Amino acid sequence: MYKKNKIKLSLIGIALSITLFFVFSFDSPNSFVSQNSNKPFPHNYKVISPFVPEQMDFCGEPVPLENIDVRERLEREFIVQTYYHSASVLYLKRINRWFPMIERILKEKNVPDDLKYLALAESGLDDVISPAGATGFWQFMKDAGRKHGLIINKEVDERYNIEKSTYAACNYLLGAKEKFGNWTLAAASYNMGRAGVLNQLKRQKTTNYYNLVLNEETNRYIPRIIAFKYVMENPNYYGFDIKEDQLYQPYSTYKVKLDTSVAHLADYAKLRGLNYKTLKLFNPWLRDNYLTNKSGKRYFVTLPKEGTFYVIPD
Repeated sequence: MYKKNKIKLSLIGIALSITLFFVFSFDSPNSFVSQNSNKPFPHNYKVISPFVPEQMDFCGEPVPLENIDVRERLEREFIVQTYYHSASVLYLKRINRWFPMIERILKEKNVPDDLKYLALAESGLDDVISPAGATGFWQFMKDAGRKHGLIINKEVDERYNIEKSTYAACNYLLGAKEKFGNWTLAAASYNMGRAGVLNQLKRQKTTNYYNLVLNEETNRYIPRIIAFKYVMENPNYYGFDIKEDQLYQPYSTYKVKLDTSVAHLADYAKLRGLNYKTLKLFNPWLRDNYLTNKSGKRYFVTLPKEGTFYVIPD
């Protein structure tokens, strides 16, 4: 028994010695700060609260930044876009490729240019599918897409057609603007539906988006789009140093009419000096490897101009 107690005491002593060694061998946090307060972080890196303009507008409509809640909601999105580097860099690269086409269609349909950032907020300008099934750059659900003129079936899904889905989005937004009287509520309804916005306006007895108590997603939706607008239009000011040759360039393409059935799209592509993958890259709306077109419906296939896109040989 005595020997066992002696061994226990020895072990306790060793453990205590080790503990004291670590406690006194390392400086306290305050000591660390004191010793290093004058030493800059590598490369003079600083984390700051990004600049939020004193005045902002969305589609020409003023943002009420005098309201503390609105300003802090906007500031949150400016912080997210400024410091979510990987996503923001990709957005800047994709914007250079896709916004010229979107801008042209918005202008044609007399829809404010700011609403191009709605597509960025919806999908990051990528052909994503949401958990609910919303698809493409503009994130249309099937019923909404069909309602606004898109063909959606097993073989063709025009939610993946950037041009046609942009026209469909314009049609939706124009109708929503007519219903609600302003672009801010029209854009909010793109996220939660016209019925959803109308219900909340009546329930809360207001006509202003910024006075609504909404779910987290829609509450952040308009501020997020506004932050996209100001950060993406002033990337250098927010610390993004992306060179012109690092941006994704618009594709150089032409269109070919297709009004017949195609037994296999790989054969169709090879006849044009391409391959199946390249054809699908430029036409993601073609959803299978064939096209049944017994009615002779007229489609337009987008193809890269000769010499502008390297096709990997088999």
